[in-house]
Amino acid sequence: MPLRMGKNMKEELMRLLRPITMEEREILKGNVQIQKQIYTDKKDFTIVSEKMLAGGRLMDIRVHTRFVEFPKHKHDYIEIIYMCSGRTTHWINEDTRLVLGEGELLFLNQHAFHAIDAAGRDDIAVNFMILPEFFDVAFSMLKGESELRNFIIGSLMQDTGRADYLHFKVADVLPVQNLVENMVWSLWMEQGRGRNINQTTMGLLFLNLMNYTEKIEQHNEAQRESMLVMTALRYIEDNYRHASLTGLARELGMSLSQLSRLIKQNTGSTFKELLQKKRLNKAEQLLIETKLSVSDIIAGVGYDNASYFFRIFKEKFGASPKEYRSGKTH
Repeated sequence: MPLRMGKNMKEELMRLLRPITMEEREILKGNVQIQKQIYTDKKDFTIVSEKMLAGGRLMDIRVHTRFVEFPKHKHDYIEIIYMCSGRTTHWINEDTRLVLGEGELLFLNQHAFHAIDAAGRDDIAVNFMILPEFFDVAFSMLKGESELRNFIIGSLMQDTGRADYLHFKVADVLPVQNLVENMVWSLWMEQGRGRNINQTTMGLLFLNLMNYTEKIEQHNEAQRESMLVMTALRYIEDNYRHASLTGLARELGMSLSQLSRLIKQNTGSTFKELLQKKRLNKAEQLLIETKLSVSDIIAGVGYDNASYFFRIFKEKFGASPKEYRSGKTH
């Protein structure tokens, strides 16, 4: 089956995902609790990858169990939930309530506590269960030392104390819908060379989502702060030639001191340091990949003081721009 999306493929996916599972049959017979032994052998209800990912897989999917409340739990893997139809209500770390609507994505850090209210028959959610090493290919596709990339990865992979989840309201973003549903299809049908296909597709998904950080829903103060930081990092990515903290603060309606403190607390770097890192990395890329003169590159990345650029470039890369280009291209 070619990787394409449309009404017919969407309908075929729903035909595959909608049937009642064996666990759900027991629930409908009157068993009002999920069967924990399916998910874990731990007392604290941490869902374990050994139970959910068979045969050495790095990623797999399952349809979310309906008709019963799914109690508070954690995972020893990263979970991405895609709402194929209907909606589900989620509780993150007990105090944050969010409703996941059709076509939306919820990325859950493995350190987050998570519970889900009972879903109805037509509330079809797919859980992607992913070991961290699966993302190696995806993250390698996000070229360069992008601080936005690093921030998003940190939110998903580390116990940062910032935001334990990302809720993308991307139902109206067709490329995202295509990529996610192609992964569902590939995993469900167990297509040959599926791991390579899905790791590449995941990379394309991340590349798309990095362009839609404004679609991240804010549910609490930590989410609001993460959204502001991602907006700042996106601003640097897109406007590094002329970016300024003053301009960004004006755009966000924040004071300079407030914005500066927020960026430093959440990234460990100042706005100036982040901007300099982006400019130098871009200069490095242009030195290697183009034949532009050094003076044109200096101006192109936003510097008008060549002496200052030469000094900070040598501090970072240990060579002058000319020496660095010669060493990389010969």
